[in-house]
Amino acid sequence: MKIAFYGSSLVSAYWNGAATYYRGLLRALADKGYDITFYEPDVYDRQKNRDIDPPDWCKVVVFEGTIEALKDVAARAGEADVVIKASGVGFEDDLLLDEVLRAAKPQALKIFWDVDAPATLGELRAAPDHPLRRALPKINLVLTYGGGDPVVDAYRAMGARDCIPIYNALDPQTHHPVVRDVRFNADLGFLGNRLPDREARVEHFFLEPAAKLLNASFILGGSGWHDKPMSANVNYIGHVPTRDHNAFNVTPRAVLNVSRDSMAENGFSPATRVFEAAGAGACLITDFWEGIELFLKPDEEVLVARDGKDVSDILAGLSADQAQLIGKRALNRVLADHTYASRAMTVDAIFRAHAARQMEAAE
Repeated sequence: MKIAFYGSSLVSAYWNGAATYYRGLLRALADKGYDITFYEPDVYDRQKNRDIDPPDWCKVVVFEGTIEALKDVAARAGEADVVIKASGVGFEDDLLLDEVLRAAKPQALKIFWDVDAPATLGELRAAPDHPLRRALPKINLVLTYGGGDPVVDAYRAMGARDCIPIYNALDPQTHHPVVRDVRFNADLGFLGNRLPDREARVEHFFLEPAAKLLNASFILGGSGWHDKPMSANVNYIGHVPTRDHNAFNVTPRAVLNVSRDSMAENGFSPATRVFEAAGAGACLITDFWEGIELFLKPDEEVLVARDGKDVSDILAGLSADQAQLIGKRALNRVLADHTYASRAMTVDAIFRAHAARQMEAAE
């Protein structure tokens, strides 16, 4: 089957947290025989900050950030058996959705893939006439990056025919154990861009413990933190390219995951960073969110903190040997249960079942 996928970017993770998700899942689908074309706009300097070349398992079409170029690539949806419009493409998302749905063949499977369901649902609740809400009856299926039953129920209540979460996972070809790198030496590391709906939680779970544990060392990676007040034991290193993520995750004694506000409140939304860290064999400390036990077992495969004091206490009592054991268990768990190959098996079954229904309805 041919897939036309319209998303933010496959070749650049620059201000694009969905890149790892797209890469892992689409490569696994390509391995199952899907012919995939990924359409992405040239916006936000992503093309100037590519971190991979266009892969051989997916054709990448980059279009200019103009209405004319958008309509041109949207028309190509008519060539596909499965047409996917992701959330957060970054250029005229509403228009792109309308144009893609207009161009798709009647018998094509039409999917909206939401990579930030809590934020999207917040927009829909605030705007009953939102273009996506009006388009839901024309869409066969909503797939989401996470969210569990709360997201599924919300989408169905707004008119979606069906909604199924396809959670983040591990791509073992990209994220795996490597040799430690002295550049990233620390007792605790955190990697993430400065975002308005996560900044306060990063302060609470990372910067405040750093200010209390002055004998410990902390390393902070990600864009936007340069003017943020922080204690002298925090080494801020700025943007960390994708090629260095494995070393960043495995070198500190432990690494921290901090969810965005909406993800933490909604639950059942493991960040890409959870699987990246586990895939490298890192000892992960995560803020608490509902449903974490579905992915990693607390206290054995992951350490869970409900506040900054918990982070401080965990770090103060965590030996290097304990950290290595937790990291090893996490790696074994994600390799067994949470790879993109296993997620692709689920997606393939969903595609085939819904495509069969579409063909029957079109006859």
